Amino acid sequence: MDISRPRGTRDFLFAEMRNRKEVEGVLRRTFETYGYHEIKTPIFEELKLFTVKSGEEVVNQIYHFTDKGGRELALRPELTAPVARLYMNEMQKKPKPIKMYYFGSCFRYERPQAGRFRQFWQFGCELIGGRSPLAEAEVISLASESLHELGLDGFEVHIGHLGILRGILGREEIPSELQDRIMGVIDKGDVEELEALLGEVEVSGESRELLMKLIGTQGGPEVLDDVEEYLGGYSESLEALEEFRELVETLHYFGVDDYHVNLGIARGLDYYTGIVFEIYVPELGAQKQICGGGTYNLVETFGGERVESTGFAFGFDRLMNALGMDEENMRMVDVFVIPIQDSTVPEAIRITQELRAAGVSADLEVSGRKLRKALSHADNLGARFAVLTGEREIQDGKVTVKDMERNSQETLPRDEMVDKIKGRC
Repeated sequence: MDISRPRGTRDFLFAEMRNRKEVEGVLRRTFETYGYHEIKTPIFEELKLFTVKSGEEVVNQIYHFTDKGGRELALRPELTAPVARLYMNEMQKKPKPIKMYYFGSCFRYERPQAGRFRQFWQFGCELIGGRSPLAEAEVISLASESLHELGLDGFEVHIGHLGILRGILGREEIPSELQDRIMGVIDKGDVEELEALLGEVEVSGESRELLMKLIGTQGGPEVLDDVEEYLGGYSESLEALEEFRELVETLHYFGVDDYHVNLGIARGLDYYTGIVFEIYVPELGAQKQICGGGTYNLVETFGGERVESTGFAFGFDRLMNALGMDEENMRMVDVFVIPIQDSTVPEAIRITQELRAAGVSADLEVSGRKLRKALSHADNLGARFAVLTGEREIQDGKVTVKDMERNSQETLPRDEMVDKIKGRC
């Protein structure tokens, strides 16, 4: 029988799981220093949660099914909508702002390709309520600091503001649905398609020229002076620009100065209301985006109160690719305990348990191999030490400890052995 893993999924072995857990731990610690606390949502939700958020066409891109009770369900394709649903069900009466973070797997039914899988992981956060440039700056600071804590070099933070672009479209009295379509094309970065669409919807020449100029605007905070000059009498866009300026000033106080103003970042969904940002690692090529975030009002879309959230999510798998962590030479255990004779097995068990109780990872030879093969297995495990329990040493109150890295060994008093090994591991 040929049994293999489903297309678009992966198996993670020991070294890769060690690296993923290490990165997960750094992110958890960093998020919690900012006052965020973890939540969990179900892997499957009602299908309508995602069709209301993203439209009926999303059905073709996700795993969905009818359960035995006739309910239309879907494996979650992302975690923003489940978090909004959780807030509506459980937390609407909680004091705000609410800071939460999440880590979990998501599923999309799309053609697998380099860097894109049908099962993938997201690590992200939501700050619900209390929208302000200060709150938005803190969220961007958290994303940037998380990557610094991981030791990632060469990443770029790009920040835009949807209010600047939507202010121009609003002045042209373009309907909301058509605005979403235009913003979606801007997000794709297809200039020719955008020019054709703007001509199709009869946007004035002045606004068309202004939009094309703005979406190509990138640089440091100084480019906002150019943007102000471009906008002239577009009052709604100028209000959004002032919010953007306040955000930029606040980022400086958080120590975040290395970023790009990028007004070409857009979202084709009307619940996005303000700041948007993305983080790129250029060396990843076409899959360079490792993080996306912004401010949005998704709760109201689901029929709840008007409450704005700012959040982001790391594409955890792309983040792991960007970090490029070593998957070789993994130490599976610190100490491998080998009973030399059958009569010393009880003492070998006691030693193993004492080491574990002291916080030292320890494994025990349970297969009855001869010493040479047992030592070879300890070497394959990457053990730092092998503890050998022979009858004579035990009678003398001692054990033999072999340093596997230095290929040397010494005899230690039994009652000092655990402390001495712990001090060297």
